[in-house]
Amino acid sequence: MLNTRKNTKKERLQLLSNGLAVPTGVGVISASAFILALISLLLQFLNYGATRSLVTNKMPSLVQLSDGNTIRAATVDPLERSPEVIKKFVSDSFIRMFSWDGLIQTFNDKGEPITKPDPGVEVSGGKLSLTGRVTTKAYEAGFALSEKQNFRAAFLQKLATMTKNDVFSGDMQVSLIPRFISEARQLKKGQWQIDLIATLVTFQRRDNAGNGISFNKTVTVESITTPTIPPKDITDLAKKIYTIRASGLEITQIVDLNIGERRQ
Repeated sequence: MLNTRKNTKKERLQLLSNGLAVPTGVGVISASAFILALISLLLQFLNYGATRSLVTNKMPSLVQLSDGNTIRAATVDPLERSPEVIKKFVSDSFIRMFSWDGLIQTFNDKGEPITKPDPGVEVSGGKLSLTGRVTTKAYEAGFALSEKQNFRAAFLQKLATMTKNDVFSGDMQVSLIPRFISEARQLKKGQWQIDLIATLVTFQRRDNAGNGISFNKTVTVESITTPTIPPKDITDLAKKIYTIRASGLEITQIVDLNIGERRQ
């Protein structure tokens, strides 16, 4: 009898060591651990989804500039531009290109700003193969125009025919006064159209009351990639070009505004 009981106990121990049966308590603990692991994995997925949602929703954040000021910034698609940025880019570009006073501002050896007559920038070529001048400010602002299909060069050639020598002698000033700028209409991803209604006013020394003409255009702009920080040791002109194109936009087409089509 004693030997039988000892053999039975050994068999039970052997069965346990081979994993053919486990006590109820051990099974409950194992099942609980498995459920907790599933819950932990689910929480990780939820946390990942929440993080992705924050990125997708483009939550604004504060960005500190080099001058110490802070601005709100949001993550956007590389080809996306806000309506405010597009309107400001078009307005600033046209005001610079069509406001002529025959003066430029430079700096002396002490770094003090001085104002002197603008010699202008010669522009040659075009259908008539004529050489004319545009103001220095207009020439610099012209880099807001696209280089595709020689658009910028053709525009400057046309602008040179409009710029009279009286501008450089100080006898004439021209100012572009925007009256209305429409909301940007998206044509496709990274491309928009915007309407500009303005008045081009010419002032002459003998007639300072001014003479205004309508200047109504439909402008097409496209998004471009521009370095946020320009390289060091570049020319003053290159720095101005980076500033002009800092909005990440360029003008690809300028046509007369057809108000009749806009009303349909």
